[in-house]
Amino acid sequence: MTDTQRQARYSIQKRVLVTGGAGFIGSHLCARLIEQGHNVLCVDNFFTGTRANVASLLGNPNFELMRHDVTFPLYVEVDEIYNLACPASPIHYQFDPVQTTKTSVIGAVNMLGLAKRLRVPILQASTSEVYGDPHVHPQVEDYWGNVNPIGPRSCYDEGKRCAETLFFDYRRQHDLAIKVVRIFNTYGPHMHPNDGRVVSNFIVQALRGEDITIYGEGQQTRSFCYVDDLVAGLMAMMATGDEVTGPVNLGNPGEFSMIELAELVIELTGSKSKLVYQDLPPDDPKQRQPDIAKARAELGWDVTVPLRAGLAKTIDYFRGVVGG
Repeated sequence: MTDTQRQARYSIQKRVLVTGGAGFIGSHLCARLIEQGHNVLCVDNFFTGTRANVASLLGNPNFELMRHDVTFPLYVEVDEIYNLACPASPIHYQFDPVQTTKTSVIGAVNMLGLAKRLRVPILQASTSEVYGDPHVHPQVEDYWGNVNPIGPRSCYDEGKRCAETLFFDYRRQHDLAIKVVRIFNTYGPHMHPNDGRVVSNFIVQALRGEDITIYGEGQQTRSFCYVDDLVAGLMAMMATGDEVTGPVNLGNPGEFSMIELAELVIELTGSKSKLVYQDLPPDDPKQRQPDIAKARAELGWDVTVPLRAGLAKTIDYFRGVVGG
């Protein structure tokens, strides 16, 4: 599909359902959809999402906020569905691991059932965690992963893997228009200051002048995608024809060690924080780097925001939240 065809597909006003829409990524997606003239139904149970994330949209006549848990059926009329509902940080998804798995699996069943009834396309926000602690680097979509099915992270990792299975079974069994994207580490404004993710942890600790916690030796790597780039990728995926199902990796292929990230955060914040080291958590992946050749070829998508520039914007946001 050409850029002109994608734009034409989005030139018609649609009613779009975004589950997890008051969360970090979901709130940015809702805002972008509103900017493009669509009607947005934002559904969230506010376990990790907050009304503050969508406060700027509440007065917009094209925006509707509904408190709802996707583990229960939802009966609405929409033209597209983005399924983002699920806590995504270890602190939050390990707080109630059974509910995390239910959100991924039962939530997927409920949203797929809705899409089937309405005959509308549905996009699943999957995760790079389906690759586990990978033996293939960088990670490509046809790699099946190395995941511990019974560890403390399994509620999230295996829940998302099962959701992908459901999406492709609905495609095969019901000819449903599905889209599956695997999201790699994403950062930016609206991150929760206490979500335990590495970018928010480092920034908050640096702004408060606290020691920055490094797990293990700090040589494990991650690839960090700014949220605006990620949202553009989600929308580009939805705008593809029905023949494009994914899974497609969305992330920044730039790879940084935890020490490199911490040193950059200290530089950008002007902090005097020191690095301290703690034991590596169980099943923590040693490497994360997406191969995004498929996204470039099928979506015409690429990253545009360098890590330094994205971190500067994120730090400005956190200064307003925690001071410093």
